[in-house]
Formats: sequence, structure tokens, C-alpha cells
Amino acid sequence: MTQPLVSIVVPTRNGAATMPALLDAIARQRVEFPFELVIVDSSSSDGTAELVRARADRFLSISREQFDHGATRNLAIEQSRGGLIVLTVQDAVPVSDTWLDALTSPLRRDAALAGAFARQVARADASGVTRGHLERWAGASTTPRTMTLAGIAEFNALSPAERLERCTFDNVCSCIRRSVWAAHPFLPTSIGEDVQWARDVLLAGHRLAYVPSAIVAHSHDRSIAYEFARTRLLHRRLHELFGLQAIPTLPALARAVASSVALHMRWEGSARSLALAIVWPLGQYLGGRSARHGSPPLRSRIV
Repeated sequence: MTQPLVSIVVPTRNGAATMPALLDAIARQRVEFPFELVIVDSSSSDGTAELVRARADRFLSISREQFDHGATRNLAIEQSRGGLIVLTVQDAVPVSDTWLDALTSPLRRDAALAGAFARQVARADASGVTRGHLERWAGASTTPRTMTLAGIAEFNALSPAERLERCTFDNVCSCIRRSVWAAHPFLPTSIGEDVQWARDVLLAGHRLAYVPSAIVAHSHDRSIAYEFARTRLLHRRLHELFGLQAIPTLPALARAVASSVALHMRWEGSARSLALAIVWPLGQYLGGRSARHGSPPLRSRIV
């Protein structure tokens, strides 16, 4: 079997609704190098395993309880063969047949580059508030950039928000170099394995890139309960990694809710939009507060 230059790794769980589009998009990629597809499924019950097994070069199955954002990706990478690893998710669909070439090109050109991540655009059916927030995020920018850190002293001199901005990286769609991953595997975590990895490899002296010419359609309109639980969990993790507390006080929370309500009503005048204007700031406040006070993380079966 031809040795692949690139391994595409996809964790799945009950992804039968979106995986056909992703698999078809991968099959359409126009590249001049061999690649393989490795899928690790967390005990899907909707036929995902049967759907993807025939189209994957390597298929792995784990229990739902075994899934971990860092450890599961490590498992799949260990079973892959490419020198470059493309990490993506079951509902991120490449928008063109040049996506794979564009995403891997910086690492193929520059042996010193440790990783790169793609641009995300909203799905066609995304709500106005989802679309509005995504368009304001760094991972939706049309401007390419390279991230570096001179060392821990520079990292510590940055504000928490600047630290996060410097270490922004997203495994919704990324490419990492196997040799760097071997020295810096993902750490077991319930969320944020990508920004933690970015922080660690940047502090080790590597460089990362954002590649807006590689584009995937990816967005979610999840339940209010899910968004609250995920935001709280994420902002606890961001405080642990970067010292970030986006909304540190109750007065700041009140101001954030008021500004979010005004913004959301401009984007989409719906009850869901109004609820998100409240639960997103509240989740940020409570997540950062729990980390600052050292409270045990609240477990959620939703996220």
C-alpha cells in the first residue's frame, strides 16, 4: 500500500446526517499526494459506523464513555501513517475540492511549521445569531497569519485575552505535523485540547499558521441548555490555560447581557436569540468564576 503523506482523522458519534457530505467532499479533493482516511467512532447508534466503515482506510471503535477530546484524537493518530495529520469533525464540510491542498500546503512548503488551521463559514441553514458570532471570530477572518511565541516571558507579558488570541487554534479543521505531535501529544481533556496544544507547541518554539484559503462550512444551532453548559465548561478551561476571565464581576455580567441583547436583536429577533444573549455571558461568568475560586468542575452529560 502506498505510504500516505497525509492522514485525515475524523472522530464520529451519530453523524449519519452529515458524514455523507463530508466523505463525498473528501473524495473530490484534487491533490498530487496520497492520503488516507482514519475514523474513530464512539459507539454510534444511528448507522454511522456502518456508513463510514466501507469508506475509511482505517476504522476504530470505542465506547461512548472512552471518548475524550485529546486522548481519542491521539488514539486515531497512533493508528494513522501520514507525516501530516488533518484533524476535522463529522459536520465540517469542505466547500471546495482544493481544501486539502490549501490546508496542507504551508506545512509541505515549510518544514519548521508545526500546524495550521482552516477558516470556518456558517452553514447555509445557520441562524442569524450563529452567523453573526461566527463572522466576528478570528477563525472566520479572510486574512492569513502566523503565530509565534518567543518564550514563557513573552507569554506571561501578554494579557489573558492576548494569550488566547495568540494561541487560537481549532481542531474543527486543522493540520498538524506528526513529529511535533509525537513530542507534544494532545492532553486528555473534556474541552479545548486544540488551544492547549497550540500554547504548548508555541512555548516550545514552534510556529502555527491560519490558512483562510482552506474553508469548511461548520456551525451549530444547539439547545440553550447545551450552549450554557459548553460555555461554562470552556471558560473554566480558558481561565486555567490563559488566566482569562472574560466577565469577572456581576456588574460586568449585567453590561455584557445588555450589550448582547441589543446585538442579538439586530441579528435575529427570536426567543432563542434573546435566551442566548443571557446564557452565553452567564456561562462565561460562571466558568471563569469557578476556575478562579478552584471549585470542582461541574459535570454535564449534555456536552
